[in-house]
Amino acid sequence: MSKAVGGEPSPKQEKSMAKAKENTESQGSPDAGAAEAKADAKPRRTGAKKPGTPYKRREGRAASQTVVDDAKRYSVPEAMTLVKKASYAKFDETVDLAVRLGVNPKHADQMVRGAIVLPHGTGQSLRVLVFAKGEKQNEAKAAGADHVGADDLAAKIQEGFMEFDRVIATPDMMGVVGKLGRILGPRGLMPNPKVGTVTFDVKAAVSEAKAGKIEYRVEKAGIVHARIGKVSFPEKDLEANSMALIQALIRQKPSTAKGVYLRSITVSSTMGPGVKIDPLSFTKEDEA
Repeated sequence: MSKAVGGEPSPKQEKSMAKAKENTESQGSPDAGAAEAKADAKPRRTGAKKPGTPYKRREGRAASQTVVDDAKRYSVPEAMTLVKKASYAKFDETVDLAVRLGVNPKHADQMVRGAIVLPHGTGQSLRVLVFAKGEKQNEAKAAGADHVGADDLAAKIQEGFMEFDRVIATPDMMGVVGKLGRILGPRGLMPNPKVGTVTFDVKAAVSEAKAGKIEYRVEKAGIVHARIGKVSFPEKDLEANSMALIQALIRQKPSTAKGVYLRSITVSSTMGPGVKIDPLSFTKEDEA
């Protein structure tokens, strides 16, 4: 075995060093390769808007915010006027009402739930599905139901059919509908006798759904959300719909609810800011 003399590399070491140098030169510098790859790569998109192109959506939202005073509580007529004025979207926005109630939904005796036919509808065309058999199927079809059936319809839903917005069932069909609980329940479509969707009066149930009947239920945070129309509605119609819903909530005040019942009321369009309504204007009805 040859050894290095005087600190010089041995012939074997010199051969290895020469081979390593050749490999490095043939492959090129790692830094150079990275620089070439970076130069060939497409430039990253920064998301910056083009010069001279205003961001209309942001500008519209900023303008709508100036219409409403967040610190002020408005009357119902004033609020409906502002909701329409603050609307800036190109489509016909939905108007929603959010009411925070002084209840604890964890207690069964403080659950607020129901349904109401709004005086001027919701502006939405509901697709109604009815579970019935025999003569009740003919009643549902005559009333304008979009889908009517029994076991065949249940099988269709289990296969993935979901082209409907409201489900109505006769009491004798609840055995079939109950098997669909995992599908309909999470979507809020399960028929319930408390809101009139489990009934033998199929004709009336379908007619009310088509006329603008809405269902409402207090959430875990004690808030009830419901649509009351479209921005294109006249202010008087929005006012009548909102008053109908608020009055219905007041009538359903649980006897066990303590303190202030109507905590806050806010109305808003799909893209617009929330407009706060003064709940004290309903104090007399609340205490009645």
